[in-house]
Amino acid sequence: MSLKIRLSRGGAKKRPFYRIVVADSRSPRDGRYIEKIGTFNPLLPRDSAERIQLDVERAKHWLSNGALPTDRVHRFLDAEGLLKREARNNPEKGKPGKKRIEREEAKRAAEEEKAAAAAAAEEEANDAAAAAEEEAGEAATDETAAEDAAEAEKAE
Repeated sequence: MSLKIRLSRGGAKKRPFYRIVVADSRSPRDGRYIEKIGTFNPLLPRDSAERIQLDVERAKHWLSNGALPTDRVHRFLDAEGLLKREARNNPEKGKPGKKRIEREEAKRAAEEEKAAAAAAAEEEANDAAAAAEEEAGEAATDETAAEDAAEAEKAE
């Protein structure tokens, strides 16, 4: 018979409360168990003494008899100093999915297109302003030339 040290859920809907139990691995999660060795109340603050209550002596006994803890219970036992738990690292977990990457690329391309269109419009506006200034300068030069010619005629 393979034994597990695991959590058995109790409590109301959206108000979880867990018993830390030793059970046959084939029995249901909230079903029959051999012995209750502690409790876990996730609703309490992390630094609260009542959050995790564990009978360390019974846990040592069941570990020596071959019971294997689940990952969450392994964390509790590691905090008590009974077992050493290796830290896990899954760098793939934090990466975004394919659809999100596609949406971000499409958004980035649309923003670049919009920025390029705005830059082109600004450049066009600058060219138009420069052309208007140039025309105004030429008209002013023509007017001064005409005034000079009129003064010259009067002087004659």
